[in-house]
Amino acid sequence: MLSSLLELLYPPACIACAKVMPVRAAFCETCDLAVERLPPSRCRTCAEPGQFPRDTCPRCHLSPPPFTRAWAPFAHEGPVARAIHRFKYEDHPELAPALAELLATECRQFLEQAPCVLVALPLHDQRFRERKYDQTQLIAGELARLTGREAPVGLLSRPRETRRQVGLSEAERAQNVAGAFTASPSAAGREFLLLDDVLTTGATVRAAATALREAGATRVEVITLARAFSL
Repeated sequence: MLSSLLELLYPPACIACAKVMPVRAAFCETCDLAVERLPPSRCRTCAEPGQFPRDTCPRCHLSPPPFTRAWAPFAHEGPVARAIHRFKYEDHPELAPALAELLATECRQFLEQAPCVLVALPLHDQRFRERKYDQTQLIAGELARLTGREAPVGLLSRPRETRRQVGLSEAERAQNVAGAFTASPSAAGREFLLLDDVLTTGATVRAAATALREAGATRVEVITLARAFSL
């Protein structure tokens, strides 16, 4: 009865275009048809789409990342990009469960072998005060619930405020986030699954994974909702 009442008050809606739907699903039929999944050809380390020698992109070949592997189910295009934008910038924290369910469903095989401790890529305190919620931590909590993982808060922090990465060159992105994260000493000897919303050049997750490794983490893997084409 409670579930029926909630659906009456808050009917199912598409997470990308907000169209009300007769049944609960992530996307309406139109948006679902436009969702773009990553192609099977990709870098085996950072999931950069494309065909590369020995399945390793030039970026990972020239500068191996501090994480073991990264994975994302979707390209950062169309309905997925719109859903992430609504969730992140348009004050829709209620989209976290649906986005986490997409990750749990689309990344089932990856998650079966991934570390059991989820670490959300954190916001700086000033950004948190502006947004009123940490979108990545919300997804991490929901994904932990769905997959039986832990999602501790505070293990990774962001003491230095950084500019938004959008519009910056690859070198500027790396410089912008260099040294921006610190990890708790309790990371020593543990394995972590680092979670963010979008992976582009990988500068941010590299910086966060570096902080975890410097604190003694033995392995870091990365999972994101979407992957941008950056090469």
